[in-house]
Amino acid sequence: MANIHFDSTDADDERRRRLYSGDLYIYSPIKPALELVALARELMSHAFGSRDPERAQYEMPVPEYAAVLAELKPRFIHHPECKRLLPGILTALGCDQANTYFDVPRMRSSTSDNFLTTGIAYAFHPHRDTWYSAPMCQLNWWLPISGLTADNGMAFHPAYWGTALRNSSNTFDYQRWNQVNRFSAAEQIGTDTRPQPKALEPVAPEPDIRLVPPPGGLIVFSGAQLHSSVPNLSGRTRFSIDFRTVNSEDAMRLKGAANIDSQCTGSTMYDYLRCSDLTHLPQAVLELYQSGPPQPVCMAV
Repeated sequence: MANIHFDSTDADDERRRRLYSGDLYIYSPIKPALELVALARELMSHAFGSRDPERAQYEMPVPEYAAVLAELKPRFIHHPECKRLLPGILTALGCDQANTYFDVPRMRSSTSDNFLTTGIAYAFHPHRDTWYSAPMCQLNWWLPISGLTADNGMAFHPAYWGTALRNSSNTFDYQRWNQVNRFSAAEQIGTDTRPQPKALEPVAPEPDIRLVPPPGGLIVFSGAQLHSSVPNLSGRTRFSIDFRTVNSEDAMRLKGAANIDSQCTGSTMYDYLRCSDLTHLPQAVLELYQSGPPQPVCMAV
């Protein structure tokens, strides 16, 4: 089972080492994270007008609701304040600005009672981000915008940290996804036809771990953690934010979680921006990961 660290004072080097070993970290809200939540709520309020964003699904037909999300989410992703606030969050939690690189934050939504679970509001099946061409040194940072419960958040499946799963990651290439499938998300209503890597064998739903921080609280975990969207039974839409980081020194030295079952191609490494000056990763790092994770698949951690 994973160790869970609450408001840890671990230095970033130690935290990364533990995260690469399967541990989870959870932090209380901090000022820049609350500012990011406030920005998201402001944009949500503008997008939904007089409707409560968490209850709007009960007042709108699915295509209209999906159209609102299709405008709202890119507006948040590309808002210039995000590139100021994310480095602030990471610096406040001990990351080195010179070696820490982040990607743009995504706004996620999970509607209640299967109102919309495809496309722009995709309900994620059990997966590792490393199946989606993420590097083995990727860390995920996740925070709720709205109130979170055990019935509308995210579940970790710790029994699979050291257990390989048969999966279809060998069919996934990140660059092809960006060229062909990413921008069709809003069109995927009812059935999502985009090819996404999935487990090819049953995943036991238990034991699972569900962390429930308040809005602005942060969960940090390895991109190699198997996790999924919890089927939302709360009666309210859950909104959250996630973003990802890599440490450039770890990337260059091929540090990170062990690659036990990821066989994707392509790389997300071109997406990351350095906290200190928003420049991209060094070319030497990009070339290492260009064809996919340079760490070969092994069967043990």
